[in-house]
Amino acid sequence: MSILFLSQRNRLQKTRRSLSTAGLVLSIVVFGLLSTLTACGNRNLTAEKIAQDSKQAEDFDNSLTFNAVTLEEFDSKGRLWWKVKAAQASYSKDKKIARLQQPTGEFFQDGQSVLQVKGQQGEVQQNGQTIFLRGKIVATDTRDGLVMKGDELEWQPRNDLVIVRNNLTGTHRQLKVAAKEGRLFTRNQRLELQGGVRAQAANPTLAFQSERLIWQIKQQTLASDRPLQIDRFNKTDLTDRATANQGIANLKAKTITLKQNAQLTLANPPAQLASNDLVWDLQGQTVGSEQLLTISNRQQQVTLSGNQGRVDLKSKMLYLEGDVRGVGEKNQAQLNADRLNWNIGTQKFDADGNVRYQQGQPPMNLAGPRATGTLGDQTKNILVSGGRVVTEFVP
Repeated sequence: MSILFLSQRNRLQKTRRSLSTAGLVLSIVVFGLLSTLTACGNRNLTAEKIAQDSKQAEDFDNSLTFNAVTLEEFDSKGRLWWKVKAAQASYSKDKKIARLQQPTGEFFQDGQSVLQVKGQQGEVQQNGQTIFLRGKIVATDTRDGLVMKGDELEWQPRNDLVIVRNNLTGTHRQLKVAAKEGRLFTRNQRLELQGGVRAQAANPTLAFQSERLIWQIKQQTLASDRPLQIDRFNKTDLTDRATANQGIANLKAKTITLKQNAQLTLANPPAQLASNDLVWDLQGQTVGSEQLLTISNRQQQVTLSGNQGRVDLKSKMLYLEGDVRGVGEKNQAQLNADRLNWNIGTQKFDADGNVRYQQGQPPMNLAGPRATGTLGDQTKNILVSGGRVVTEFVP
């Protein structure tokens, strides 16, 4: 491994040092760890850390301390792998670890810059294959402008992986994110967030919450295989809320796919949709499912379901197909049909195919090929037509 030292006194040129078999590992271990530990739950850990730091201090040679240092490492093809500058560097007696003060650096991939980083303290170790930074970390992706901040950073160049831990925040033109930890896979530009994850998108205005989110930056998708909540806002007003066991949002196409126990609560029209597979088209203003879809309107006390369906949010129309069932609680009305079109606002419907209608007040049963009316209202607004129509009054 080749390293370049530039000191204030002698401005040395490139210097190559022969290291032990393990090689020079320039590990950037951030100091100030004790300040991040909680007093009660981590007393044993704190004591262990004090003992460890004391042991490491004995392993460092004060004579191997340099000011204004630049460290470099190259990959197997001779391309620059990383470059770190520091106000001061101290080396362990076996020359396997370098501790840095006020480090700033640049990480490369295939010879191209991918990330610029800085922190308060650091270490380089494992033959230059791992770099640690701690204290007010700032990491900027030079390709797309993603800026990540946190308390600790780990760079694994062989794995094309950057890990930012503890109080991670990230800003980008697509999203703003916050989590306990983030793993940026630099080659495919994928950021995996975990632990109390929150994300905000500006266009459309959405807020995400989950324990785990995977952000494909180039593809502009945000996915989770854990329970998640997605809120939609009109400026600062919450309008719609979606929940599911897993889902994916395509920010470019402006679509959200929700799976397993998916629910979508809409403000306009006021309704709640439930299915195991919901596709919410924010731009097209539709919600659809090819699986069992249930929709309820609490204000009108009406619930309908079908084997598949679609809601046009602009016209406030619901279209259901396959074993359609409807219940109106106001007058104990029940409707069955093969297909149903229902206006969520006015409750007017058109049904066809094996239509059956029942209500409790006044008691009545109707059956026929087609029907129109207002679900939940009185029978005078129900018209069954086409072919053989059966009307039964229950005394």
